Amino acid sequence: MAEPDYLDGDCDELIKPKKLINPVKNSRNHQDLHRELLMNQKRGLATQNKPELQKVLEKRKREQVLKAQKEEQEAHKKRSDLEIELMKRQQKLEQLELEQQKNEEEQENTPEFVKMKSNLRRTKQEADGEERTT
Repeated sequence: MAEPDYLDGDCDELIKPKKLINPVKNSRNHQDLHRELLMNQKRGLATQNKPELQKVLEKRKREQVLKAQKEEQEAHKKRSDLEIELMKRQQKLEQLELEQQKNEEEQENTPEFVKMKSNLRRTKQEADGEERTT
């Protein structure tokens, strides 16, 4: 590639081109940021890969979850007397259902002759009850 004529130095009348100044690179903030990035790279610290928008969205989501948990705890604390009674009844019903299931399981596990004996007793008691009423 041919060199331009003004580099020969024989023309003092011409204005020699100067390198343009980049205002961004000359700014103090840019220099500080660049220096910090170089230091982090030397230390082996990885820069944050998440963009700022993603960070903000994650922060909002976290705050919403915490707020929902807090409201749930407050609602749990502020139960009325009616709700407390309903909860007690529900627990009693669940306990009764569990007891019935246990009884059914016990009956299923008992031998057949014991079942037949209990059936005979019931029929005998029913027959005796009918005789007394008539």
